[in-house]
Amino acid sequence: MKSSNTEGKLGFRSLFPYFTLLVPLWFPMLGAFLCGIIYGISSGFGLPYMVDQIFPKIFSGDNVKAPELSFYQLAFYVAWLPAVFLIRGLSGYFNSYLINYCGIKVLEKIRLLVFTKLQKLPLAFFHKNKEGDLLSRITNDTTQLQVSLLRISNDLIKQPITFVGAISYLVWKAMESEGMAFVLLCLLVIPVCVFPIRKLGEILMGKALGMQRRIGDMTSVLSENLSASREIRAFNLEEKEEARFRDSSREFFKARMKVIKYSNMLTPIIEIITASGVAIAIFQASQQSVRLDAVVPVIMALFFSYEPIKKLGAIQNQLKQGLASLYRLEEVLNADESIKEAQQPVPPSEIKGELQFRGVSFSYELDKLEKEHAPTLRSIDFTIDSGEIVALVGPSGAGKTTLAGLLPRFHDPIGGSILLDGVDLRNMPLKDLREAIALVPQKPFLFDLSVRQNVELGRSNYTSISVEEALELSHANEFVDELPGKLDETLGEDGVRLSGGQLQRLALARAFFRNSPVLVLDEATSALDSENEHKIHEAMTRLTKGKTTLLIAHRFSSIRLANRIIVMDKGLVVADGSHEKVYAECDLYRKLYDQQQDSVGKSVKST
Repeated sequence: MKSSNTEGKLGFRSLFPYFTLLVPLWFPMLGAFLCGIIYGISSGFGLPYMVDQIFPKIFSGDNVKAPELSFYQLAFYVAWLPAVFLIRGLSGYFNSYLINYCGIKVLEKIRLLVFTKLQKLPLAFFHKNKEGDLLSRITNDTTQLQVSLLRISNDLIKQPITFVGAISYLVWKAMESEGMAFVLLCLLVIPVCVFPIRKLGEILMGKALGMQRRIGDMTSVLSENLSASREIRAFNLEEKEEARFRDSSREFFKARMKVIKYSNMLTPIIEIITASGVAIAIFQASQQSVRLDAVVPVIMALFFSYEPIKKLGAIQNQLKQGLASLYRLEEVLNADESIKEAQQPVPPSEIKGELQFRGVSFSYELDKLEKEHAPTLRSIDFTIDSGEIVALVGPSGAGKTTLAGLLPRFHDPIGGSILLDGVDLRNMPLKDLREAIALVPQKPFLFDLSVRQNVELGRSNYTSISVEEALELSHANEFVDELPGKLDETLGEDGVRLSGGQLQRLALARAFFRNSPVLVLDEATSALDSENEHKIHEAMTRLTKGKTTLLIAHRFSSIRLANRIIVMDKGLVVADGSHEKVYAECDLYRKLYDQQQDSVGKSVKST
């Protein structure tokens, strides 16, 4: 996370790269700009001019009698009022419509930029950031930035033109009429408005950043709650969750009210200052015995010159809120893509599947190997021959899953290297590397798609069988055939309509369909009953034939597939060999194996 000093350096220039997103939208932006000019001229110059020049032609003033007008002349002069407001209204409408069109387009682009960036970030980034907070950045922060760009772009066109139009009228009037030059002195209050604008803007920046973070916290609580609906009900956590969300919502409410307090404080302050300027103008006009019909358009012009100052102050507030969201978005957009393509990648030819681990070390504390951050993996050295099936065994937290995650480059080692067929994984094209590996995690994830689409997500250059064949190999066809829509049945978010065993069999079907030369099976049979586990073992025996397989074994019944066992403990390899050799030489393996065999025996007796 950036320091508060970095937050303080964020300014209007920080938004410049995002204004470039408007470049492809130059045509509607040009239309909005022209409409804004028309709006500004009709407001700042047109209305005071109409009051000054048209009304005297209709109404009598002090010692001045209005000329006698025909019906058509009167209708012509009266039509000026709706005509000016028609021009002002239409130009304002099309200005707002076109600006909104451009703003929504920019919002779409910003969201896509952030989402695309998230697809490139390493898993370590997601370990450090809450899912709900990232959702908030993609939704709330991008919306806030879009609103800021929208309003700033809109008012930066209309308000300065309105201001210039009003000032132009005042200058023209002061030069034309003797004794009216005093009104220009009333404009000296404008620089006074700068001080509250700047001060409140600085305060608002911090408050807006806090508010966006509170939104992220609240979204995180909500996301976590929806993801754990079963556990919440199972452990009677409803009231605790309500209290947790209530507290988070209350914190957001407080942060939001602070933003509202400071953002709305600016308008009355500027109105009081500018009203003082108008009051001075009225006082001076009275002292110099200026007629009311001469004062009214001047006061109107003064109002139209002060109003843009108030609106530009609101732009400052909006800018600070936009910068707060920009800061949070840039934490994602500027995050280090540690998993990068090599500058000159080496495309693989025919992958045989030989894996070499050479002094591999890894820590979830990125780039750190200090004493207080003991690495998850330490100096891992072994080779897996092409087509060999190796089981990784060890207690929970030994580093088995972490080691397997290095193969598709979910993480990169911070020490040593991993070679596939003699080529460092970091030198291979990332897409080719991941296509060469089929992964079946312990907790598979299925998308809210049909059965067929979920299996076809595993398609690779190595795919050689049909979806139906993959389902049959994993024995998933047994329950898929019973679904109402069969292969076209939608599974729901995260496959909620399936049991744990069914989810795992579909994940296996995806791996069969992928047919990659390297397999990583993170206890793919853990959620299956004994009968299905036997069927899966038969299928996996056929699947692993000729393929390099890394089997993470939590249930030792699955190690019979392996012809070699590697025992890990506390990030180290403590034993390597056949079951007989490791059982005889490694106390840890013998203890784990015997404990599991005893528990299986007791389970059989109890049934």
